[in-house]
Amino acid sequence: MPRLMDSRKRILITGGAGFLGSHLTDRLLAEGHEVLCLDNLFTGSKRNIDHLHANPRFEFLRHDVTFPLYVEVDEIYNLACPASPIHYQHDPVQTTKTSVHGAINMLGLAKRLKCKILQASTSEVYGDPSVHPQTEDYWGNVNPIGPRSCYDEGKRCAETLFFDYHRQMGLAIKVARIFNTYGPRMHPADGRVVSNFIIQALRGKPITLYGDGSQTRSFCYVDDLIDGLVRLMNTDDTVTGPINIGNPREMTIRDLAERAVAMSGSSSSIVYKPLPTDDPKQRQPDITRARTTLGWEPKVTLEEGMQRTIDYFRQLEAA
Repeated sequence: MPRLMDSRKRILITGGAGFLGSHLTDRLLAEGHEVLCLDNLFTGSKRNIDHLHANPRFEFLRHDVTFPLYVEVDEIYNLACPASPIHYQHDPVQTTKTSVHGAINMLGLAKRLKCKILQASTSEVYGDPSVHPQTEDYWGNVNPIGPRSCYDEGKRCAETLFFDYHRQMGLAIKVARIFNTYGPRMHPADGRVVSNFIIQALRGKPITLYGDGSQTRSFCYVDDLIDGLVRLMNTDDTVTGPINIGNPREMTIRDLAERAVAMSGSSSSIVYKPLPTDDPKQRQPDITRARTTLGWEPKVTLEEGMQRTIDYFRQLEAA
């Protein structure tokens, strides 16, 4: 149960040593809360949280969310799941288990504790969209048996579970649909375009572009994304989502590759390879609901965010 005499919350973050989880941990600790950071370190990294171990309000627990967890907390952010195709396709069955069994276990914990729980869902629930930009009312165009299905359908099932727990048991839920996010602490080998392009550019290697580069994405800097998640969690119980959290500035992948080369001062050339199966042709969030419900919109420009990310990877490469 929530504490009666203390405004400080004890907050559980699953996937807390990952890219997003570690930034969320920083934000919540800075606000004065206690954070229980849970991660099995499959894609998360101790390096992302090394700077936090001296903080008396920080605790790390190595645990897999596919197994039940018994702790006492006031809020739960459920971020645990590999999020890049290279990682989630490495063990697709485990990826589905992480989304589905992980959601069941965390929802069960939230039910016992009677606490709010936020699900980090994804724009991948929209699949290869036939509606553009994507609003939260769009049901998506997802291949249920393709190589990306373990992630796409796993996240869709997790959303189903969250809303059924809400309807059936009155649980206070929040569902955020996260669009492409980038920034420091991205895994250098996660295969996502921002980290791929920057690493290749810094190493002077050819930039790998899949398809003709005309497919589009919308990239949100991590600080903006975290602010959106925290704002959503802090809404009253009538706000459940789903709410798109992402940057509506749409650009082609070719444009992103050219920016990565220019901003890193690289001489890398661009090489083209076949487009992966079921890779979405376009992706852009409609953030009207986030603006009106959360008072949120991204503030960090692509140029600012890319420079910070390039600086991070340059230091990582030099280490």
